Amino acid sequence: MIQLYWKNATAAVVEDPDSGITPLDIDQIEPDIRRALADVRAQKPGFTDLPIRSEYRDDVMRLVELYRPTTTDLVILGIGGSALGNIALQTALNPICYNLRTDKARKGPRLFVLDNVDPASVKTTLNFLSRRLKTTLFNVISKSGRTAETAGQFMIVRELLRKKLGSEFASRIVATTDSSNGVLREIADTEGYHTLAIPNNVGGRFSVLSPVGLFSAAMCGIDIDELLAGAAAMRKRIDTTDWLDNPACTLAAIKYIMFARKGKPIHVMMPYSNRLAGMADWYRQLWAESLGKAETRDGQKVAVGPTPVRAIGATDQHSQIQLYREGPNDKLVVFVEVVKHPGDVRIPDVLADQPGLSYLRKVKLSKLLAAEKQATEYALAVSGRPTVTIRMPNITPFSIGEFIYLYEFTTALTAELLNINAYDQKAVELGKEATFAIMGREGYDEMAQQMKTFRRMDRRYLV
Repeated sequence: MIQLYWKNATAAVVEDPDSGITPLDIDQIEPDIRRALADVRAQKPGFTDLPIRSEYRDDVMRLVELYRPTTTDLVILGIGGSALGNIALQTALNPICYNLRTDKARKGPRLFVLDNVDPASVKTTLNFLSRRLKTTLFNVISKSGRTAETAGQFMIVRELLRKKLGSEFASRIVATTDSSNGVLREIADTEGYHTLAIPNNVGGRFSVLSPVGLFSAAMCGIDIDELLAGAAAMRKRIDTTDWLDNPACTLAAIKYIMFARKGKPIHVMMPYSNRLAGMADWYRQLWAESLGKAETRDGQKVAVGPTPVRAIGATDQHSQIQLYREGPNDKLVVFVEVVKHPGDVRIPDVLADQPGLSYLRKVKLSKLLAAEKQATEYALAVSGRPTVTIRMPNITPFSIGEFIYLYEFTTALTAELLNINAYDQKAVELGKEATFAIMGREGYDEMAQQMKTFRRMDRRYLV
C-alpha cells in the first residue's frame, strides 16, 4: 500500500516553527479534522462509492468486449476532467512508447486524447487517422454536451465519419454522458450510439474512476479491476482508522496548516517518475477547481485556495529548485517516490579512469533517481522548506487506484477545513458563457453587447 511520510514537514526538521508543523499545531487541528471527516462521511459525495459500483465497471467491459477486437485507434474527445484522468491512467500504466508498438505488441488500440481545440493538433490527428476510420473509435465525453470545446470536436468528427462511412458512422462513436438528460444524450439516443453513463452526483474532476476514465483504460489493456481494488483499499483505510493513522486526514491537516497558518499558499506535487507526470496534471485540476473559491459555505467572501504546481524529479531540480530553496518560503512540496519502477537500466562499468564519473559505474538508474530525491529533500530541509513524501511501492493499477482515491478524499477534507464547497466551479462557468456570447450562441446577446467595449482593441496599448 502507498504510505505518507511527513517528518520533513515538522518544525523539528526545518528548524522554524513558522514554517514547520509543531505538536501544538497537531493538537489544535485535531477537532477540526475530526469534524471535517465526519462531515464528508455524512455528505457521501458521489466519488466515494465509485470503487464499489460494479455496474459501471460491467457497462465498460461490455463495450470493451464489443469494440476492442475491431479497434486500432481510440480517440477521446473531452476537456478538463473528461481528459486529464484518461491521460493520467494511460501515461502511468502503459509504456511511454505504447502508441508506437505494433498492433500485435500493444494490449489495445492506440490512444489519442484531444483535450483542446488547438486546430493544428486536431487537424494533424484526424489526418493521421483518416485512412483507418473504419477501425477508429471516438469516445466523446461530456455530461451535458454543451461544453463548446468538446461539442466543436464532436461536430467535426461526426461529419467526417458520416461522409466516409455513411450509415455506419454511428457505430464508431461511444458517448459518455448523462444517463437521461442533455444535448449529447439526445443525439446519442436519436442516432444510435453506444453510451456510458456519467454518474449524476460525480463532477468531472472526480470522475476518473467512473466510465469517464475506465473505458479508455480498459480498452488499452489496463486492469480496471485492480485499479478499483486499489481505490477500494484506500477507501477502507480512510474509513476505519484513527485520524493520525489515516493518510487522507493527515495529508489534509498538513496541507491546511501550511496554507492557513504557515504562509504556504503554493502546493507543489513532484513525482520522481515521468510516468506520474499525468497524475500531477490531474491533481492540479482537482486541487485548483475544488479549492479555489470566492465564498464560504455560509456566503462570506474569502478568495481562498492553495495554488497547485507540477514539478518532475529529477528534471525540475535543474529548473525550479533554485526558486524553492532561495525564493519566497511560500511552498509545500509533496514528493511522490516510487520504490520499484516498472523498468530499470544499469550504467555500464566504463570510464574507470575518470574520478568524477567512476562513482556511477554499475549503478542502476533507479538508485540514482532515489538519491536525487533524497538529496533534494535534504537541501530543502536545510533551507527551512517543508516537504512531505507519498511512497508508492510500485506503479501498478492497484497503487494508482490508491493514489487517486487518497487525493480525492484529501481534497474533500481540505474543503471542509476551509468551509467551502468542493464540488462547484462557478468561476469556470462565466468563461464558458462568455465564449458562447463571443461565438454568437442564441440567448447570449446581452452578454455579447456588454463585452463589446472590452473586446475592442485599443491600439495605444499595442507595441
